[in-house]
Amino acid sequence: MARPNKNMFEMGADFDDGWQSDNKGKEKAAGSKEIKAPEKHQLHFAKEKRRGKVVTIVKPFYLSESELKKLLKQLKSKLGTGGTHKENTLEFQGELQEKLKTALEALGFRFKR
Repeated sequence: MARPNKNMFEMGADFDDGWQSDNKGKEKAAGSKEIKAPEKHQLHFAKEKRRGKVVTIVKPFYLSESELKKLLKQLKSKLGTGGTHKENTLEFQGELQEKLKTALEALGFRFKR
């Protein structure tokens, strides 16, 4: 007599002792919550094209959620552009690498060489 499985893809596997067959219960990495001073950051740039337009991405930031939002608001108003934050990255509309670098360096952030 076969025992009924909760998930039909668990073929013979026994997921007792806290193990699960799906990744929906996984927590985010604990290292991503680390907060560092601006001088300790090693930021770098990435560019993507989305719907034919350039997006400038700056990452990784090690700031609290509220500090990251404040920084984003400050940079958006200074540069006169739109942007958003996702986890530990800031994304800006347009090709703004040089302007962003000078603005962030003025605030004490450092970049990878």
